[in-house]
Amino acid sequence: MQKPLIIQSDRTLLLDVHCETAEKARQAIMPFAELEKSPEHIHTYRITALSLWNAASAGLTPFDVVKTLKEFSRYEIPNGITEGFSLLMSRYGKIIMIQNDDEADKLILNIEEKVIRLEIENIKALEKYLTKTSNGFSLALTDRGTVKRELIRAGWPIQDIAPLEKGEELEIKLRKKSLCGSEFIPRDYQITAANSVAGSSAAGTGFGVVVLPCGSGKTIVGMLIMSILKTNTLILTTNVAAVHQWINELLDKTELTKEQIAEYTGDSKMVAPVTVATYQIISWRPDKTGDFPHFRLFRERAWGLVIYDEVHLLPAPVFRVTAELQAIRRLGLTATLIREDGEEDAVFSLVGPKRYDVPWKDLENKGWIAEALCTEIRLDLPVNLKIPYATAAPREKYRIAAENPLKENIVLQLIENHREDQILVIGQYLAQLNSIAKLLNAPLITGKTPNAERERIYSSFKKGEVRVIVVSKVANFAIDLPDASMAIQVSGSFGSRQEEAQRLGRILRPKNNNCNALFFSLVSGYTVEEDFAANRQKFLAEQGYKYSIQKWENK
Repeated sequence: MQKPLIIQSDRTLLLDVHCETAEKARQAIMPFAELEKSPEHIHTYRITALSLWNAASAGLTPFDVVKTLKEFSRYEIPNGITEGFSLLMSRYGKIIMIQNDDEADKLILNIEEKVIRLEIENIKALEKYLTKTSNGFSLALTDRGTVKRELIRAGWPIQDIAPLEKGEELEIKLRKKSLCGSEFIPRDYQITAANSVAGSSAAGTGFGVVVLPCGSGKTIVGMLIMSILKTNTLILTTNVAAVHQWINELLDKTELTKEQIAEYTGDSKMVAPVTVATYQIISWRPDKTGDFPHFRLFRERAWGLVIYDEVHLLPAPVFRVTAELQAIRRLGLTATLIREDGEEDAVFSLVGPKRYDVPWKDLENKGWIAEALCTEIRLDLPVNLKIPYATAAPREKYRIAAENPLKENIVLQLIENHREDQILVIGQYLAQLNSIAKLLNAPLITGKTPNAERERIYSSFKKGEVRVIVVSKVANFAIDLPDASMAIQVSGSFGSRQEEAQRLGRILRPKNNNCNALFFSLVSGYTVEEDFAANRQKFLAEQGYKYSIQKWENK
């Protein structure tokens, strides 16, 4: 029987999905390899320093990795490659962070090897945080995260086994039936994901990141962990609408009361045993040089768990306070660990390693998320814009192409052709969105739309009173519109793969009638928008989604 895995010297693993043991191989390599592409026939995984450190933190050894590769490799493993894995994995655990028994406000970096101690001693960025000891260094409790982040940048991931605080106890039970009367049964993968982070309460457990597709119930994973840990919980999410969704879900699916849950946003700054806040309010400050006044929220109660919703959007200012929260259990939830700023290692060091991941297409095949059909529609620029486009600066070129007025004709035609669908028209530029909203006589939601008005429109959409809504990028994240079955993307944030994934995610919840989700992206051909669109679509192509391309003939 032919084996399914082809191992290449650039640390990529090619998985032949048609082999009989392909699924077994995939499950075996997922703990130490990152999925890069999953089209029809060959899936590509890559072994990186971060993926190997994730594996080491989960208890895997270099021997385990090599054994797995040998078991499934179709050809002989390239010379030297496994030694490289061993060297990288061996770095995890060389520096162990432990409690200082003599000083409660101090931690110890225990480093047995003198050469490593000398290397750490000469890292300039760490000079002000570390004090030499006989076997390593001591540091202040509040510098725990900062030191971890600087060390992972230097290629030294820390094994953090210093104790975590339990926080104030809070009884949290999941309902057997939600308030609406439907039976509430968490799915098997949600339970596995929650247990992978909660762990056994032993040292080194209780923190990490769960990667699940949009529409697969990441909020339920958060509630499961809350029910396991039973402690005061702070939840950070992307916007006020998402705050209200979290609160509604908590009331619907747990036995928490309204008095036990609070909203901390620009509209209301209350604190309760479970508090839900936005990244925006936490990272607000009156001027660029001032302090962040709302950081005090992190110290308002004896939190035992912090949940970072859409953790890939964790703002840089919040890195600082997150670095101080290393003694609290932490959960990151996301559909993709891609950060457009390249700070994936910050999530690893400050929130925790990836504990659970499942490919989008796996959940689609099992019916947990809707099957998506993605289509790129290319159209020409109108004649009167071709000279302005040719003479414009690069950034303005993109805007001219993105705001191509002929896109309005396509939007009208698509909506007319899909009269049974609940449709989102999503874009980047407000002038374009205003024009489309007027043309369709449809409600428009932007960053300036008051929260009460946003929720009224979302409610009307959910009830079927409104079939089409026009939304700016405020709807990219953490918006629960379960009946949305079609999205038309008229413009986007240049080449953001992260945004493309999130926008598709708005329509991926399984439908009652088992219909497919339709995702249309409108692109001006022979312009820079075409290049950016290709990059935006890359992430989805890597997840196994195919884009068909149609040419729109302007009439």
